[in-house]
Amino acid sequence: MSKRNTRGMFLPPKSDVAFKELMRNEKVRRHFISDVLGIPLNEIREVRLENTFLGRRSRREKEGILDVRVLLNNDCRINIELQVREVPAWDKRSLFYLSKMYAEGVHAGEDYSPLKRCVVICVLGFKWDSSPNYHKVYYLRDQDGQLYSDQFEVHVIELDKELIGDQLDDWIRLFRVENIGELKMIQSMNPGVMEAVKEVMAMNMGRQLKALYEEHMRIKKDRLHLRNAAIQEGRQEGRIEGRQEGRKEGRIEGEILGDLHRHRQDILDLLEDLGDVPEDIRRHIHAEKDTDILRKWLKTAARAESFAAFRDAMK
Repeated sequence: MSKRNTRGMFLPPKSDVAFKELMRNEKVRRHFISDVLGIPLNEIREVRLENTFLGRRSRREKEGILDVRVLLNNDCRINIELQVREVPAWDKRSLFYLSKMYAEGVHAGEDYSPLKRCVVICVLGFKWDSSPNYHKVYYLRDQDGQLYSDQFEVHVIELDKELIGDQLDDWIRLFRVENIGELKMIQSMNPGVMEAVKEVMAMNMGRQLKALYEEHMRIKKDRLHLRNAAIQEGRQEGRIEGRQEGRKEGRIEGEILGDLHRHRQDILDLLEDLGDVPEDIRRHIHAEKDTDILRKWLKTAARAESFAAFRDAMK
């Protein structure tokens, strides 16, 4: 768990901490995306979590940090945002995130083929418009309704509007829960919703049960470390074999740059188990160009119990 509850306080599903923790559960994530986007479960091959940090190309450019970022089937990026309280210019903020996420897929000198379709799912705890529908979808269309491009798609889900018998109703009921009694009343035929109920119950356990749950999460984290270690070992072997085969200098340089990016991403993925990664740590990781140091930090990130401990190890 990235944060602990205050004793006796209920952590609701729509809180920032709980929502992000829910989306770490692949089953919850898979069913939620399936229901929101209307994609059959059997067509969802992968819902991989990605780094939520949107990089910037200059110091003056505004950066962005997403709530939950998912790569769907390796061909579509999804930003899932939860906003309980009303904020000014929410529409501009969501489009800012959408455009940065889209443009991040192409670099100078490349064509536009690497760009992936991008979707934003906005879950709002405030009134967005006067429409009675709690789920609205926005596309790029002309004045006659003809689709210009499917590359951008925005979903807005309002938690406070009347339910209409839609497949998202049970998700809305879940996110409206304010106490443990209401949580126990949730009953659904949707396996994803019931998995989410179990997760929220675990987040609100008593001290002894919570300790067991946190131990379970630690084991999951250790498994992730072992998986990443195996991947890194395989990459290292591949690089050695490639050099033995006499790869061209330019190709090697490109691989080194790719390795730097992958190392940084793996470190951030592990650190995100602790919560939102502090900006100074992100900058330090992105600035590091020594792969040996990054490998060391990767091992440190797998064992770190706090950001302070990781920060100390970076010195």
